[in-house]
Amino acid sequence: MTSGPFTLRPAAESDAAAVADVYLRSYDAALPAVRRAHSDAEVREFFRYVVVPAGGTWLAEAAGEAVGMMVLDGDELSQLYVAPRWQRRGIGDRFVALAKERSPEGLWLRTFQVNAPARRFYARHGFTEAERTDGSGNEEREPDIRCVWRPAG
Repeated sequence: MTSGPFTLRPAAESDAAAVADVYLRSYDAALPAVRRAHSDAEVREFFRYVVVPAGGTWLAEAAGEAVGMMVLDGDELSQLYVAPRWQRRGIGDRFVALAKERSPEGLWLRTFQVNAPARRFYARHGFTEAERTDGSGNEEREPDIRCVWRPAG
């Protein structure tokens, strides 16, 4: 799938390091005050041995560089990260559109309450707040929000 100067494609197992790298750079840039529950090495292992082999991982590439990643697990938009210097170029928009195409009955996701830019992004794409938690259900122990998207009609 091509849109603008980037291409979206399913991630292959050989892409796991690039997917993990996008996640790490993006998470650290977007959430500097939120402690990651795992080291860089643990994150890389998790993407290599668990996330990417399970399927549902998509990669955005531009000029051969991994610039975004999304993990769609059934109707859960589990992960969506865009490399910091590639944000606001339509990559996240295209990932959400792809997720909606693949889960036309609806989607849900969680985002941290402190991540106001992500909350605005998902609201712009029709996601509404369904639940707020104290963070006891996530590894970071960071209060989060469960958001849902349902198709119109």
